[in-house]
Amino acid sequence: MLKKTYPYYLANEAVAANTDLEVTDKFSGEVATRVAMADAAAIDKAIGHAVDAMPAMRAFPPFKRQAVLEHCVKRFRERYDELALALCIEAGKPINDSKGEVTRLIDTFKVAAEESVRIDGEIVNLEISPRAKGYHGYVKRVPIGPCSFISPFNFPLNLTAHKVAPAIAAGVPFVLKPASRTPVGALIMGEILAETDLPKGGFSILPAHRDGADLFTTDERFKLLSFTGSPAVGWDLKAKAGKKKVILELGGNAAAIVDGDQGGKLDYVVERLAFGAFYQSGQSCIGVQRILVHAKVYDALREKLIAKTKSLVMGDPKDEKTFVGPMISESESKRLAGWMDGAVQAGATIVAGGKVDGAMFEATLLEGVKRDTDLYRKEAFGPVAILERFDDFEAALATVNDSDFGLQAGVFTDSLAHAHRAWDALEVGGVVINDVPSFRVDNMPYGGVKDSGLGREGVRYAIEDMTEMRLMVMRETW
Repeated sequence: MLKKTYPYYLANEAVAANTDLEVTDKFSGEVATRVAMADAAAIDKAIGHAVDAMPAMRAFPPFKRQAVLEHCVKRFRERYDELALALCIEAGKPINDSKGEVTRLIDTFKVAAEESVRIDGEIVNLEISPRAKGYHGYVKRVPIGPCSFISPFNFPLNLTAHKVAPAIAAGVPFVLKPASRTPVGALIMGEILAETDLPKGGFSILPAHRDGADLFTTDERFKLLSFTGSPAVGWDLKAKAGKKKVILELGGNAAAIVDGDQGGKLDYVVERLAFGAFYQSGQSCIGVQRILVHAKVYDALREKLIAKTKSLVMGDPKDEKTFVGPMISESESKRLAGWMDGAVQAGATIVAGGKVDGAMFEATLLEGVKRDTDLYRKEAFGPVAILERFDDFEAALATVNDSDFGLQAGVFTDSLAHAHRAWDALEVGGVVINDVPSFRVDNMPYGGVKDSGLGREGVRYAIEDMTEMRLMVMRETW
């Protein structure tokens, strides 16, 4: 179970400043623990410590950064069950999925430990004309400076890890604001980091309400802001961020295309579509929201997917049989129910699910959803998916692109030509062939285009953002 209270971490040290933040069990609705909440003064102090830590962090050699990351891997393994249960309680994530996220947390820190000792530069040939004869160029990567991180509620361990682990590998101090609904996993991470010899001020982890955390965005002492969350908030933060570099991992409206040659593979396709659409109650920015199915296989896939959707167990996330747990809050459930009702009023049909009880939202499948409805155009971020038929592959690609979002897309096809055509034509950050867009491995470049964000995560790519190139030109003789 969770502890009664958790401190925040300011300049590597636990501070039990208060117990102002109540964290609820998302299934029962009861208060599960209380967490220290940072005010503006604490945030300001943490930023100052991060600035002061820069010389020590720059001097902290790669092998020591690697040792910090390896210590975290070891301790995460030792506290595996504790981390999984904390995630299950604070996020309402089914326990099997929670264990999977702890595994990904470990993977992300392992990759960062490997990358920490191979942040290399390059030699640049400058002798491109007679005037540059005898000049040689050398490039290395240096830490960018103090970084501000804001992480979301839906993957409070792994999406936090995708900011924290590359920062340690890159040698940058950071101040992290975890989601106030799900701060516990990040604070356990802080407890483990506090066991290491990371230089003082190298990290602070400060839960704070959104309206009191402007310094994470506006303070000019930060050289980078990395935000994962909703598009509306992310683009607003970018507008306020000033001169600092901004990395945004935002929402999606992910589509999966099922080509006409998949008739013999529908059982596999349906399993993956159900996973992609309803995993952790659909609260994933790469969750399957739109399913485009070729007319040749539409009826057969529809029948199998309806049956699969109806078979998914909804209930207490602590029960290993549960696949669909609660949404993060009743207000989010009501918001999605309103979108679903609006789609039905506009002519859509619910073919599976549709029942809502508080934060519990049944896995739901609709067809005939008009393309101008909120359910179709916006990010559902819940356990709802839309079925639609197509006859022409090029038209299906155009339908996928008819979205303000562009994070990832999935294409089930046996045609190499169609796979490459999708890779060329789809306006997304990643195209996943023969799996759902919800697929992610933690070393791959991950991010979107259009309203889905700026920049890429994935440990090596995040390290590139958290470092900058520094050139030295050397003249051979003078």
